[in-house]
Amino acid sequence: MTKLQCQAPALPDEWQAPHSVGRALELARRFAVDAADARLLLQHVLALTHAQLIARPERLVPAADAEHYVQLLRRRAAGEPLAYITGRREFYGLDLVVSPDVLIPRPETELLVEIAISALAALPSPQILDAGTGSGAIAIALGRALPGASVTAIDRSTAALAVARENAARHGVAVEFLQSDWFAALAGRRFDAILANPPYVALADPHLAGEIRFEPQSALVSGVDGLDALRQIIAGAPQHLNAGAMLWVEHGFDQAPAVSNLFRAAGYSAITTSRDLAGLPRVSGAKLA
Repeated sequence: MTKLQCQAPALPDEWQAPHSVGRALELARRFAVDAADARLLLQHVLALTHAQLIARPERLVPAADAEHYVQLLRRRAAGEPLAYITGRREFYGLDLVVSPDVLIPRPETELLVEIAISALAALPSPQILDAGTGSGAIAIALGRALPGASVTAIDRSTAALAVARENAARHGVAVEFLQSDWFAALAGRRFDAILANPPYVALADPHLAGEIRFEPQSALVSGVDGLDALRQIIAGAPQHLNAGAMLWVEHGFDQAPAVSNLFRAAGYSAITTSRDLAGLPRVSGAKLA
């Protein structure tokens, strides 16, 4: 629980009287919070869908809910990500639990999932490894889309693994979760595919001062050039890939050339780079010769 969560701020004067949903959304503008975020937060507080919220704008907001809503608006105005405030994030059609112990799943990472599904769909029972699983988003999405697959997910954080296990249980997807610092706990094991969305932000990247400052830095930052984790994964994966198996990694939009060079230096072949919906080079893959 954050310091902001522990505080119990008094309601501003204009919130003292009972207000309707419509009026609450009008007052929310004073917190300089995006209108869509304000609506989503009110839906969260009142446990209503979007349709239910807009169907009855005259619905009164109870005092306790109003106080909770104001508290959440203040957290959002301070820059805390919406996903951490609500404890939820959608990824590849999955409603996932998230907490400050895990990186918030992002839409661009869905490309990594789509590439793997397309490549592995013809295999009856592929063995798949998700390295650095975090919330479990990639592993669970793959397990649901490829029911014949055997999916293993690793992370060095026990707190992150707890979140991932909760998500897998909620969606009824069987995933083997292991605590491991990259491949340390996988001696002798090999896979038909390894996927990783590792830390790839450079230590001095100015974006670290923005909203992502709330996310676990260990899941974001990877050395001076942002490539430390990618170097480890690309160098270590061959010991855990079957012949002809693929390694796919997500990386920064400007890191594709460096990642391709790492693949070549490690003896991989068939190196490819795919672009995300914004047209940015986002996922690179290579085959173990």
